[in-house]
Amino acid sequence: MTTITLSPHLRSHAPHLLPHHHHPPMSLLRHLTLQRRHHHRRRLLSIAAAAVKQDTTVWTPAPLSSVRPAADYLFHVTIDVSDTPDVAASHTHAGQYLQLRLPDAENAKPSFLAVASPPSFAAARGEFEFLVKSVAGSTAELLCGLQRGDVVEVTQVMGRGFDVERISPPEEYSTVLIFATGSGISPIRSLIESGFSANKRPDVRLYYGARNLQRMAYQDRFKEWESSGVKIVPVLSQPDDNWTGERGYVQAAFARAKKILSPQATGAVLCGQKQMSEEVVSLLVAEGVSSEKILKNF
Repeated sequence: MTTITLSPHLRSHAPHLLPHHHHPPMSLLRHLTLQRRHHHRRRLLSIAAAAVKQDTTVWTPAPLSSVRPAADYLFHVTIDVSDTPDVAASHTHAGQYLQLRLPDAENAKPSFLAVASPPSFAAARGEFEFLVKSVAGSTAELLCGLQRGDVVEVTQVMGRGFDVERISPPEEYSTVLIFATGSGISPIRSLIESGFSANKRPDVRLYYGARNLQRMAYQDRFKEWESSGVKIVPVLSQPDDNWTGERGYVQAAFARAKKILSPQATGAVLCGQKQMSEEVVSLLVAEGVSSEKILKNF
């Protein structure tokens, strides 16, 4: 049998010529073992960190003050936070939201709910008000079936809300266009009732879309909102034959009207269906409105 002996030079540059039973050096094995251990340790640390992050949410029990119908599939829900002043004080800007879960529904995902009442309401009354859409199979559906005195669990209020400072002072932003669909009117109510100097701006319009009047919440507040300087433009996508107002979708109603006298002096606020928001933003930007002046709460 002939034995092939490689020079050190060839041995280092032609490993494929080595006999198949050649073993890697021990230093390489130790290196690979340490690498595997390091990877495993990193994975365990990342899992532990994720668990810690998951557990940082603080849930506070709070009783319901009332649950009552607001419109088809929509409910007024009021939560008493008077015994938890830190939770009540966490609502500082219109457009903010919190998470809510039910203690007896462990498998149901928490709901994210925008606060409908203005921040001053929590300070004065110790309550949060919400407009909740009952969605089949969700925590929101279970919530809408509860009664006064039932206890839910909530987080502190979170999010930046609507940054109205970006469309202030009113003398410089004379036009504010507000767009809402469905339960998206909830944080818009908070904005209107907390005040953003609407009465000092000559053109403030709310385009509010719903399928029909039966699905349109807060109609009882329209007069109050108009007296504060907000013109209400209801838009119905499937109205009955007696409806004489705007028909179709919010974005189409705005496209027909527009009437933006000065894009540089125009701000906008949006909340609701994604397609509506995207199309309205495109329309506004095409008219010359700065995207920095288009406010959203998420």
